[in-house]
Amino acid sequence: MRFTKPRDLLAAGLVAGLLAHLLIRLAYDTLPPLPTFAGFTLLVIAAVNLWLAVSLRARILRKPGARPVEPLAAARAVAFAKASSVLGAIMLGAWAGVLVYVLPARGEFEAAGHDVLSASVGAVCAGLLIAAALWLERSCRTPDDPHLDQ
Repeated sequence: MRFTKPRDLLAAGLVAGLLAHLLIRLAYDTLPPLPTFAGFTLLVIAAVNLWLAVSLRARILRKPGARPVEPLAAARAVAFAKASSVLGAIMLGAWAGVLVYVLPARGEFEAAGHDVLSASVGAVCAGLLIAAALWLERSCRTPDDPHLDQ
């Protein structure tokens, strides 16, 4: 398994951003206002990633008092981290696509002003999810991993 590359996340985010922008452009007038805290679900997933990173890192480094990690548990954590980082990239792209539309339109539509806040909250939470997921993935490396310096 290879580690997540920024270009993979960038590609997923760009595709999602373009699709979200196109959809919002075509159907914005028929959509209900975006929930202000819709992006907080991503923050919950980011918190789980952080908790796993802290918990597993101590165990992988075999710190005193920490029980060893089973290889399957570490592999599952890495798979969760990879899925989380891709989800974060897709959602960051989608929220950015919405922002590109609603920022200039906030003077035309009353709802656009509210949706700027919603999209900003979602984009920040998606960015935090990406950071937490990449940290979890990095935390699951073994101390004798030859790829640690790359």
